[in-house]
Amino acid sequence: MDEYLQCALEIVKAQATARPMTEDEIVSMVNSIAKGIAALSTGQIATSDADATASAMDPKKAIKESSVTCLECGKSFKVITKKHLASHGLTPEEYKEKYGYKKSQGLACKSLTRARRTKMKDMKLWERRTKDKAE
Repeated sequence: MDEYLQCALEIVKAQATARPMTEDEIVSMVNSIAKGIAALSTGQIATSDADATASAMDPKKAIKESSVTCLECGKSFKVITKKHLASHGLTPEEYKEKYGYKKSQGLACKSLTRARRTKMKDMKLWERRTKDKAE
């Protein structure tokens, strides 16, 4: 098991350099990858821990500060796109309904949503429209 853990640590280390990860994400990813490698090496067909984790995850906790976890497959993203949901045979509306999100809820991480909101406030598009109409 020690060699499986070492392999899992290397994989997660590479993933952590590619995107920011919380301590909980790192620990759970190391555990799930080590179990998956062990199951594959012993010839067992590994049931996807990501699917089990995703289905067990509370939808309210799926949208985090720096990532959003797809509740269908357990993968983390900055934004869950229509294209990704289509790979599960869902539309964004169906996904939101299935997991109890409001229709107006965005499927982006909190930091990205906040940055977009700030940028829109700074652009003040509503003032530009009123100036254009007045002229």
